[in-house]
Amino acid sequence: MHYAQPYQGKMFWVLVSVITLAIFAALRPYMVKNVVDVYVEAKDNKGLLTYIILMAVVLLLEVFSQFFFTYIANWLGQNIIKDIRTELFNKIMKFKLTYFDNEPVGRLITRTVSDIENIASIFSQGLFMIIGDVLKMVVVLGIMLWMNWKLTVIVLIAMPVLLFATRIFQKHMKTAFEEVRLQVANLNTFIQERLTGMKIVQLFNREKIEYENFKKINQKHNDAWQKNILYNSIFFPIADIVSSVTLGCVIIYGGFSIVHGDNITTTGDLFGYTMMISMLFNPLRQIADKFNVMQMGIVAADRVFEIIDRDDLIQEEGKITAPVFKGAIEFRNVAFSYSNGKRVLNEINLSIKPGQTVAIVGSSGAGKSTIINLLSRFYDIESGEITIDGMNINDFTLSSLRRQIAVVLQDVFLFSDSILNNIILDADKLTKEEVIAAAKKIGINDFIEKLPGGYDYNVKERGVMLSSGQRQLIAFLRAYMSRPSILILDEATSSIDTYSEELLQNAVEIITKNQTSIIIAHRLATIVNADLIVVMDQGNIVETGTHHQLLAKENGAYKSLYESQYASASIN
Repeated sequence: MHYAQPYQGKMFWVLVSVITLAIFAALRPYMVKNVVDVYVEAKDNKGLLTYIILMAVVLLLEVFSQFFFTYIANWLGQNIIKDIRTELFNKIMKFKLTYFDNEPVGRLITRTVSDIENIASIFSQGLFMIIGDVLKMVVVLGIMLWMNWKLTVIVLIAMPVLLFATRIFQKHMKTAFEEVRLQVANLNTFIQERLTGMKIVQLFNREKIEYENFKKINQKHNDAWQKNILYNSIFFPIADIVSSVTLGCVIIYGGFSIVHGDNITTTGDLFGYTMMISMLFNPLRQIADKFNVMQMGIVAADRVFEIIDRDDLIQEEGKITAPVFKGAIEFRNVAFSYSNGKRVLNEINLSIKPGQTVAIVGSSGAGKSTIINLLSRFYDIESGEITIDGMNINDFTLSSLRRQIAVVLQDVFLFSDSILNNIILDADKLTKEEVIAAAKKIGINDFIEKLPGGYDYNVKERGVMLSSGQRQLIAFLRAYMSRPSILILDEATSSIDTYSEELLQNAVEIITKNQTSIIIAHRLATIVNADLIVVMDQGNIVETGTHHQLLAKENGAYKSLYESQYASASIN
C-alpha cells in the first residue's frame, strides 16, 4: 500500500466505482420483485414499460461502473508494479558482488518478472474485488432483511458452513501457492543455467542427463500446481451445493407460504430471492477465488520485498567526487575474506607510484583478482585501508571512483548491441568520430571496419559473433575511451590467437604509457617490462621487484614460476 500512495486519486475512484457497483447490483433483484408484485400481477402495461426502462438505465450504469472499475484497478496495479520493479532492479544493481556469488540468477529473474506480475493482481483482481464483493453482500443482505426477514433467516443459517469452508480453503491454498512459487523459481534457475552453459552441456554429452534432471524439476512444478487444482476441485463444488440447497429451502418455504395464502411471502419475493441468493453466495464463493489471487500476490510480494529489504548494499558513505587521479595507490594492512573465516588476503601492504606499471602474479587462488575487486570497491575490506593519492577510497562517491578506474577482464562481457554502443557504455557524449580516432591510435580500427556494418555491427548476446581475441580488443578500446586515471588488466591477454595478441600488446603499450596500470597475468612473458612485479601466494605478498631483480633471487618464488613456464613452453 506504500506504493499506492502516489495514486491516491485513482484509489478514490476505484472505491467509488466499487460502491456504485454494489448498489446497482443489489438494485436489480429488488426491481425485479417490484415488477412482479406491483406491475405484473396488477397487469399495468404502461407502468411495466416505464419500470423496465428504469431497469435498463440501472443496468447501463452498472455496466459503465464495471468498465470504469476494471480499467482503473488494472491501471493502478500495473503502475504500482512498475514502481516496485524499478526499485527492485535499482536495488539489485547496488548489491555487493557477494550477493550474486550466492544467489542464482534465475531466481532473481523470477522475482523481477513473474513474482511482480502477481503483485499487480492484488490490486486488479484481489483487494478491490474482495472489497466490492463484501459491499455487494452487505447491501444485498440488508435488502433481503428489509424484504422478508423470515426467508433471510434460512439464508443466514447456511452462511457459517460456507464461511468455514472458505477459511479452510484459504489456509491450504496459501501453503500450495508458496510451494508453486518455490518450484517456479527453481525451474527458472535450472533453465537459465543450462541455456547459458549450453556449450558445456553439449561438449560433455550431458543432453540426456540434463533432460532427466529437467523432467524431475518440471514434475515437482507440476505436482505443486496439481495440489492447487485439487483444493479448487474440492471447494467450489461444496460452495455450489450449499448455495443450491439454500435456494431450494427458500423456494419450498416461500412456495408453501404463497400456496396456503399466509401472506408471509409474495411472488415477487421469490423472484427477487432466487436472484439475491446467487448474488449473496457467488461473491462469497468468488471471494475465496479472489483470496487465491491475493495469496499468490502476497507470497510473491514476500519474496520481492525480501530482496528490497535486504541490507547487502555496498556502503557508500563517501561525499567527495573523485578527481582525475595522479595514480598513487596504497594498500595498508588490508585483510579480506569472501566467506566468514576464510581469509583471501592477509593484511597485505602494497605501494604503487603514479604512472607505474605494476604486474601481479601468482598461482590460482593467490588473491590477485581480489586486489582489483577491492580497489574498485566491488567488495568492502574487513580491515586496513586503501588510498589513492593519499585519500581513503571510501571517502569518494562510488560512481566517481569507478569512473576513474577502467578494468579489462579475461572474460569480456558485451551486450547484444552494436560495437559502438558497447564501447561508449558510460560516455554518452563521445562521438563515433572520436571512437574511430582512438581505435586507429591503438591499432584496432582495421579489424572493426572489416566486420559487416563496421562499428554498427551487432555482436549479439555476450558478443558471440566475435572471437575471444576480438572481444578483448573491443574491451581495450572501451577502457581507453573511458579515459581512466588507473587501468587494470585482469588476465586480459590470455587464451587468444597470435594475431590478436600482437594487436593487444601494441594496445597495452599505448594505453599504459605514463599511466598507473595494474596487470594481472599468468603468462609471465607479457609482463617482463613492468616497473614492479608483485608475487602473491595464498593471500600474501611474498616478493616484489623488477623482472631482473626477481630472477636474480636464488630459490625465489618468481624465478620458480618463470622457469616452470619457460620449461613448459620449450616442451610445447
